[in-house]
Amino acid sequence: MSGITQHKPDKAYEGYTLFSETFAEPNWEVGKEAVVYLIDMNGDPAHTWHLTQHTVQSHCRLLPNGHLLVPTHDRSGVTQCSNVGIFEYDPDSTLVWRVRCRTDHDYQVRDNGNLLIHTLNETMCPPLGPELKRHPYMIEITRDKELVWEWKGEEHLEDLEACLSPEAWQHVLDRATGRFAFDWAHNNTLQIIQPNKNEGDPRFKPGNIFFSYRSNDVIGVIDYDTGDIVWAWGPGIIDGQHKPHMLANGNVLIFDNGTLRGYSRVIELNPLTETIEWEYVADPKEAFFSAAISGAQRLPNGNTLICEGGKTRLFEVTPDGEIVWEFINPYRHENGRPVIYRCLRYSPEYVASLLS
Repeated sequence: MSGITQHKPDKAYEGYTLFSETFAEPNWEVGKEAVVYLIDMNGDPAHTWHLTQHTVQSHCRLLPNGHLLVPTHDRSGVTQCSNVGIFEYDPDSTLVWRVRCRTDHDYQVRDNGNLLIHTLNETMCPPLGPELKRHPYMIEITRDKELVWEWKGEEHLEDLEACLSPEAWQHVLDRATGRFAFDWAHNNTLQIIQPNKNEGDPRFKPGNIFFSYRSNDVIGVIDYDTGDIVWAWGPGIIDGQHKPHMLANGNVLIFDNGTLRGYSRVIELNPLTETIEWEYVADPKEAFFSAAISGAQRLPNGNTLICEGGKTRLFEVTPDGEIVWEFINPYRHENGRPVIYRCLRYSPEYVASLLS
């Protein structure tokens, strides 16, 4: 089955869901296109963008003015390819702004319009072993493309070690010198901390940044002002995770892929006590599994929207784990891959300018 398979209007959060398949190749022949969908609760497209300039990688974002931000493929060769970076389109799919950069997995828009972008660099890093290493690299740019902040993961290994137990740090080193010797961190997250109940703890103050080192099962927080890693957690508990981010209640929502475990779960972690206070798993557990990509979003009514990306399955669950909306992508595109990196649900008020 595909399309809408479940919908309980009295329990679901009514809104519009934005998603796209991943389109892997940065250069394709003229005439081919990527399509981004904003669907209603019935699974019908309320709006679509048809993009012919480049690929779509990871996830798109809808701006309040109805424009769409689109990132391209993260491993593109920037010097050889002019059509990589982040692009902004109006509702008619007309390009209105772009920045050329090596976009990797995640990006955020600040209230002042600045873009925080996770990207990549490759350098030698003797503390992690011999040969070239790929490192997390975050930048902040203005709309005029001025660089105003940057952060390099390889410069903060001591911070990370200080936040972890000796056993957890050894897990990081074993991965970085073993099966993930090149892409030692594989950060897939850049999430700005919003106002929350734990913001009295300076580690979780608004403006700090959550990251997610998938290669070594670590999530953590960067202090935006100092650049230091001030909190980290995960080895031995989570497995290949995506999109940790702080909720208004001060907890952290995480899509725990379970890449080696064989089943996925979504967990809500109290970062002060480091205890899991909520968890969604399927019955049987293996029925819910995406070895890579994916994410979760806490909705205003307390439900959780989940993207099981490897199956192109988007679904909404109540705090009790009841599925109240489920959608499996029927809009397969000849140039796409059968995966959805992440989805986002928007309120009717947020999309009003786009759909009016």
